[in-house]
Amino acid sequence: MPRDGSATRTTIMNAAEALIFERGFAGAPIDAIIGRAEITKGTFFHHFASKQDLARSLIDRWALADAQQLENKMTRAERLARDPLQQLLLFVGFFVEQAEELVEPEPGCLFGAYCYQAGLFDERTMQVVEDAMRLWRDRLRAKLDEVYAARPPRLETDLDSLADGITVLFEGSFIVSRMLNEPDLVAGQLRHYRNYLELLFDTE
Repeated sequence: MPRDGSATRTTIMNAAEALIFERGFAGAPIDAIIGRAEITKGTFFHHFASKQDLARSLIDRWALADAQQLENKMTRAERLARDPLQQLLLFVGFFVEQAEELVEPEPGCLFGAYCYQAGLFDERTMQVVEDAMRLWRDRLRAKLDEVYAARPPRLETDLDSLADGITVLFEGSFIVSRMLNEPDLVAGQLRHYRNYLELLFDTE
């Protein structure tokens, strides 16, 4: 069976991603990536024209997986419940379950890692990050609109801000979890978010 090089390309990307989480993009030079991936420089440049090319490939892969996770969990929630609020609570609950399985802190989020050093990336690369965050806002805002129509909130609420809340929670809790070496912190913060949704909207 012919080899298409996809396994080597994945190895390079995995090595680069791990180094970016450890040191940041600026602290992950090509030579370090080559060393971590245990390849030659020629092999690296066979798969990627430059470090910027690698950066774009990494963020494209991350964004695709992120979008799939968002849609898969929301679709699953919508299959399991008819009520929009229950769908939203299930959606958050699936992430709670996922976070409860962590035995060590999440290394981080590639979107966040790129934002911290945005000046190192081209406009197209950073547009992928922005589009991914807007996708979460739009998907959750659409679900919150359904919840709002059926169950007006107990307090005046900015639905865009509430939709952004889970993204903000993820980014912040990853940092705090890593700094304090507390892997269960992410699940705890997600439970707070879910509790807030239950308190904000009438569940009766």
